[in-house]
Amino acid sequence: MKIILLVEYDKYQRLLYKQELSLEGYNIITAQDGHEAVRKANEEFPDLIVMDINMPKMSGIESICKILNKHKKIPIIINTAYSSYKDDFMSWSADAYIIKSSDLTELKDKIKELIGKV
Repeated sequence: MKIILLVEYDKYQRLLYKQELSLEGYNIITAQDGHEAVRKANEEFPDLIVMDINMPKMSGIESICKILNKHKKIPIIINTAYSSYKDDFMSWSADAYIIKSSDLTELKDKIKELIGKV
């Protein structure tokens, strides 16, 4: 079973995403901020990371840099409400950039593209 690290500050979105992606057959581990994301990436070795950008303690961009420094091959999807970060060259290290939506079809399709079906 493929492991996805879901990094989302908002607890309700984190719960929704975890439930929806679990129904797709993925094993979901969660983190609520960048520090926790870096720690869990080092402990759990996920197959893919879905990362929010705007978080307390450590931004998603900074977290991505720290994670990719040790785990260069983990695909990362930036999933954020802010389209403005797409122009930030630091976000270019991610494999995909998705604007949050109540319809998770685009996110699910991108996950399948990057790591395949379970």
